[in-house]
Amino acid sequence: MNRKQAYELLIKYLYNKNLLKHSLAAEASMKTIYKHLHGEDLNEIEQEKWGIAGLLHDIDYQLAQETNQLDKHGLLIFEKEPGVIPEDIAHAIRTHNFENTKETPVTDIAWAIACADQLTGFIVAAALVHPDKKLEPLTSEFIKNRMKEKSFAKGANRESILLCEEKLGIPLNTFIELILSSMKSISNQLEL
Repeated sequence: MNRKQAYELLIKYLYNKNLLKHSLAAEASMKTIYKHLHGEDLNEIEQEKWGIAGLLHDIDYQLAQETNQLDKHGLLIFEKEPGVIPEDIAHAIRTHNFENTKETPVTDIAWAIACADQLTGFIVAAALVHPDKKLEPLTSEFIKNRMKEKSFAKGANRESILLCEEKLGIPLNTFIELILSSMKSISNQLEL
């Protein structure tokens, strides 16, 4: 599956503008995480695969919402499109919502989207409360300070974000910087 095919599949199921932007943020984040983890051993095909996992991770979110099955978010797409999504990407999609699906991530790509998914949403919330309502002035310190505020962006699972250290070996400060920089690089697409 290439990026064009993945995007066409995505817009077949996901049509909410904000969810599409979130998917783009997750795609950029995943490519950046892959590059960070693999450095000089970077494989462009693998990096695209990681991006596609980010792009498609919420593909069935609206379907789950509309059918009142949010506990199956990450699973429903495979009932609708069996065998279409490659297994390593499918595993990442199924397990990014592991708190509900009870299927645990076991690969780096799966842990990366589980952590990045929550942080991209958190960063958008931080941008929206910033006076400029843009990503550009945000710093990792600003994001980290906001994470300490339990009443801020309550929907973002901070524990999932913190797993970046244990599961990916990426310190929290570095992880925030990676995700923030990847989102800033596509700020026009994100309209932030």
